[in-house]
Amino acid sequence: MSRVRADEEEYWHSSKFRAFTFDDEDDELSQLKESKRAVNSLRDIVDDDDDDLERVSWSGEPVGSISWSIKETASGSTSSLDGRDSSLQKGSSSYAALPKQASSYSLSSLFKGRNKLSSFQSLSDALTDTGVKNYAPELRRPKAEYKDYSGDWSPKDTVRRMQRGKVCSLERFRSLQDKLVLLDEAVAGHDGNVITAVLIFLKRTLRREILFRELEVRQVALCHLIHFLRETGEQKFLLDLLRTHCFFPLSLQLSQYREHLNIQDVEKRREFLKGCIGLPFSAEDTSHIQDHYTLLERQIIIEANDRHLEMAGQSELFRKYPRKASILNMPLVTTLFYSCFYHYTEAEGMFSSPTNLKKTFKIPDKQYVLTALAARAKLRAWGDVDALLTTKNWLGYTKKKAPIGFHRVVEILQRNNAPVQVLQEYVRLVEDVETRLNLATKYKCHDVVIETYRDLKDRIQLTAYKGKVERGSAEEEKINSILSNTVRNASS
Repeated sequence: MSRVRADEEEYWHSSKFRAFTFDDEDDELSQLKESKRAVNSLRDIVDDDDDDLERVSWSGEPVGSISWSIKETASGSTSSLDGRDSSLQKGSSSYAALPKQASSYSLSSLFKGRNKLSSFQSLSDALTDTGVKNYAPELRRPKAEYKDYSGDWSPKDTVRRMQRGKVCSLERFRSLQDKLVLLDEAVAGHDGNVITAVLIFLKRTLRREILFRELEVRQVALCHLIHFLRETGEQKFLLDLLRTHCFFPLSLQLSQYREHLNIQDVEKRREFLKGCIGLPFSAEDTSHIQDHYTLLERQIIIEANDRHLEMAGQSELFRKYPRKASILNMPLVTTLFYSCFYHYTEAEGMFSSPTNLKKTFKIPDKQYVLTALAARAKLRAWGDVDALLTTKNWLGYTKKKAPIGFHRVVEILQRNNAPVQVLQEYVRLVEDVETRLNLATKYKCHDVVIETYRDLKDRIQLTAYKGKVERGSAEEEKINSILSNTVRNASS
């Protein structure tokens, strides 16, 4: 009974599987061999054509990958490595030998151009090694693409390919006839980008006179070229084009002339205006453009001289009245005012002389007197004002004359704080009595008011005006004298 009991105890306490202990004799190498055998046995049960099963090498790389191919090719399929299992060597010949050591390559490191470990060779070194066969497919442009560059395409086919965004060489169109056919096909395609591209090619390969002549009968292409030149700022080429084609609408010429406003450099603006002179404007507009160009030339000369005088401190006028702005690009009236302010006494032969400006630009007397009067009054040069308004007749008699009217003269003088004595002199010259009285009363020219009422023999208004002057003043005495004389004359 005891033996049976012992057998039962041995049965229940024995097992063909060993429990895990820390004193186990199996090391990592034996476990690795066991794992290899288990994975290698999959070959016998899995079909090689099964694409769903990924075959993995012991280095952790997918079999057939770029890194696996490089590693296996470099090591050689016939080389034997230490630690290789004998059962693995007996496998199918379609599998290459698998190395035991960990691979230094990965798919991500290949495409990123760096290794996992810095101690191993680089991707470029591995790929350029003469003993290594590159398994990566060569990426080439499809052969059909080369026709875009070397194909003998007709103008029509070339335009169609350009419309689809293909790169086509236009250099093969060398004759004038081929180039014109290409341009006509581009216009017929109604694609602005293609038309502009062809025009750029023609602009580069044709002489201007030939291009301008052919565009004269191709209005659509001509408008595209004009727009392109304006967008790119090729003003000289555009001016030549506009001068050649006189049939352009006036609005286009004026729009081109307005481009000078966008030119900041004064020398470039001067050259641009010089080019605009030849545009087919009307006679009057051409004269204005010529004057504009001449005025800018004068301004450049005056500006250079006056800047030198101002910096050198040689002119008392510039020291007393420093310039507030440059004269460049100023209107004609402003230039005339500047000249009358700083160069009033210069001889007519000087470019900065006011009389020279008046003669050159045919400034009317009214405009000249108005501008010169404002400039000299601002300087309080009352003697120049008097000389400006004084004229001589053929007998040598002098008289005051104002093309702008003496009422305008009074307003300008008063705005520049002219003394009452100066104002009264010109208020008296106002012909209209009512205007004269209004100006004299407004600017307190008492003598003019008293004299006007006296001449009108208006005793009532004179008596009323007596209350507006200071008591005991010379004006009150003058009014009393006039009133007493009128009483004596009436009694006699």
